[in-house]
Amino acid sequence: MENWLLLTISGLVSGILAGLLGIGGGTVLVPLQLAFGYTPLQAVATSSLAIVITATSGTIQNWRMGFINIKQVILLGIPAVITAYFSAGLAKSIPPKNQLVAFGILLLFTIYLVDLRKNLSKKQEAETEQNQSKISSIISRIVTGGTAGILAGIFGVGGGVIMVPLQIILLGETIKVAIQTSLGVIVMSSLSAATRHAFEGNILLVPGLILGFGGLIGAQISTRFLPKLKDQVVSLMFRVGLAILAAYVFWKASTI
Repeated sequence: MENWLLLTISGLVSGILAGLLGIGGGTVLVPLQLAFGYTPLQAVATSSLAIVITATSGTIQNWRMGFINIKQVILLGIPAVITAYFSAGLAKSIPPKNQLVAFGILLLFTIYLVDLRKNLSKKQEAETEQNQSKISSIISRIVTGGTAGILAGIFGVGGGVIMVPLQIILLGETIKVAIQTSLGVIVMSSLSAATRHAFEGNILLVPGLILGFGGLIGAQISTRFLPKLKDQVVSLMFRVGLAILAAYVFWKASTI
């Protein structure tokens, strides 16, 4: 019963972060499951299942409030589904320590991507949007969605950790729109990854469902608050959250 309570609270926290910052899922769930004694592969796979439930909850809420573009989600989701399925099969071949170190570096790189976009002038943004061709737009979506899928399969994250800044940089979205779209794509990428992990017997079903239930409630709470926050506040919370998670992941890697 104590473990169930801890799993529910963990899912609740991840759901709040997922809906509010476009991160949370695996970036929180995987380290917590490692602390519970699960193997890295079990943590990654079980996280994928929980994220499906969490992201679905947040996405439905965003859709009901009119804050999601279904077409954009589908265009980004198609490459995410493909890469998530195949990369999930590679997760078991990566040493746990190397996986955590790579994940920590990824988090820090994402902070750089967000800062890079912030420093672009309005004139540069306008020129980029005016000169963007249909082909480059398609390529940008393939790169963004495909990268998110790879992260979903290998690291057990939804992909929002990289999808949000890539949407900002490559597609010219505001951070709040990027977060809302990211959550929708995460439903597709995590479902694909979870399916592959389920076929290989890596998922712990009951813990995954408990984490997902907690995340469902958390995402419902946070998606209601996101539209009320200023872009600058969301951006700052996003970067600070990534920095804290990166520090924790590096520490965890040093203990293996």
